[in-house]
Amino acid sequence: MPLDIVMADNNPFNGRTLQERPLGGAEAGFAYLAQALATKGHKVRAYTGADEVYAEAGVCWRPLAAGMPETADLYIANRGSKLIGRVPRARRRVLWLRNPAQHLKKPKFLLPLARWRPILVVTGDYHASTVPAWVPRARLVKIPHGTDTAFHRGAARRTPPPARGIMTSNPERGLEWLVALWTERVQPRVPKAELRVFSGALTYGGRKAGEMAAIVSRAKAAAGDAVSFHEPVPRSDLVQELAEARVMVYRGDPGETFCQAAAEAQAMGVPLVTQPVGSLPERVEDGRSGFVAADADAFAEACVHLLTDDALWLSQHRCALASRRWWGWDDAAAAFADLGR
Repeated sequence: MPLDIVMADNNPFNGRTLQERPLGGAEAGFAYLAQALATKGHKVRAYTGADEVYAEAGVCWRPLAAGMPETADLYIANRGSKLIGRVPRARRRVLWLRNPAQHLKKPKFLLPLARWRPILVVTGDYHASTVPAWVPRARLVKIPHGTDTAFHRGAARRTPPPARGIMTSNPERGLEWLVALWTERVQPRVPKAELRVFSGALTYGGRKAGEMAAIVSRAKAAAGDAVSFHEPVPRSDLVQELAEARVMVYRGDPGETFCQAAAEAQAMGVPLVTQPVGSLPERVEDGRSGFVAADADAFAEACVHLLTDDALWLSQHRCALASRRWWGWDDAAAAFADLGR
């Protein structure tokens, strides 16, 4: 039975933005989920900080400033606890958590939780572990992010790509460490290896732009000729970049509750080298579709092996394709719709 679904996010984006410029995982996921819910026949109204009013792919996009409806079968507030009560007579209410949730114990977050008692949706086991057990809620539900079908590669490759690493995440999350490791420990052992970094403030709408620019500047100064730096690209271009990469390299971060970048790489069949930090171990099958390295030495060693051992790469490539294609936004939409019934 179709549901009347209302979604809300404070940030200035909409479904059109998804095609026009890079978006962070939380914003992109919001847009993908809205489209997937509409595809399933639900009535979907998405309210954001953008000014535009338009309809696309079955979703009515509207500005938060224009006001929100009183009722809905399912109301999904994305991240912001101040949004929880914006549809006061919603039959089912969800707070979709995207960051580590220790902050919920602060009074300014506890008060709306206590009043509205929403269903708390988290993205996985690590994310769930950050939610204080005693905070008010209807219940806690785990729904992983989907991966867009654009990242679902078809047939497996018969030959590996050239020795190229790729990093596509926030520069604040270990970029300098990664560039130093690649320059000092990987490239000297694999002279033809290159690292392509797609990282910067563009994805995050200018937030912390100064700090991010400083990190990228320091990383550039420390990098050798084998490391190239690029602004984040729209997802249509990112698909091609991942198709030409041999390994996704990302240390991880305690603030990473899902890591869409790692999920997209795995869906494309790109082995991932990471560390046991945050949610990253949940994105890879250690030793099968990539490596969870205990320290910097193990990280560098895993990179070298994947860049030089064709048989190992082909095996992990096939495993990544087999294990990471099954959960898409259509699946996530079905799980969210179940919360409204």
